[in-house]
Amino acid sequence: MKQTPMTQTDALETLAGQIASVIEQARSHVRQSVNSAMVASYWEIGRLIVEHEQQGSARAAYGQQQLAVLSARLTTLLGKGFDERNLRNMRLFLLSFPIRNAVRTELSWTHYRTLLRVENPTARNWYMQEAISQQ
Repeated sequence: MKQTPMTQTDALETLAGQIASVIEQARSHVRQSVNSAMVASYWEIGRLIVEHEQQGSARAAYGQQQLAVLSARLTTLLGKGFDERNLRNMRLFLLSFPIRNAVRTELSWTHYRTLLRVENPTARNWYMQEAISQQ
C-alpha cells in the first residue's frame, strides 16, 4: 500500500499536540511542586504555633484569643488562607504527623485536611496509603 504524504496541516497538528504534551507535563510538575511546598510550609506553621503554645498560657486561652489575633495579622500580611480554622488545621497537622519526613509529598493539603478528620492513627494511615495508591 502506498502511504499518503503528511499534509502541512497534519504536520502542524502533530507539532501542536507534542507542544501541548510538553506544557501539560510542565504544568503537572509545577502543581506537584506547589502542593509539596504548601504542605511543607503548613507543617512548619503548625510546628511554630505548637512551640509558641507550649511557652504561653493554657491551650484553651491560646486557641480562643491568640489564634484570632494571629489569623488577623497573617491575613493582613499574606491575604486569605490564614483564618482561625486553617491555623487550627495546621496545628492539628503537626500533632497528627509529628515526624516531618513521614509527611508524604504525593498528597495535597486537601488530602491532609481530610485525613485530619480520621482520629484513629491506624485508620488514618490506611486512608493515606489508599489516597497515594489511587493517584
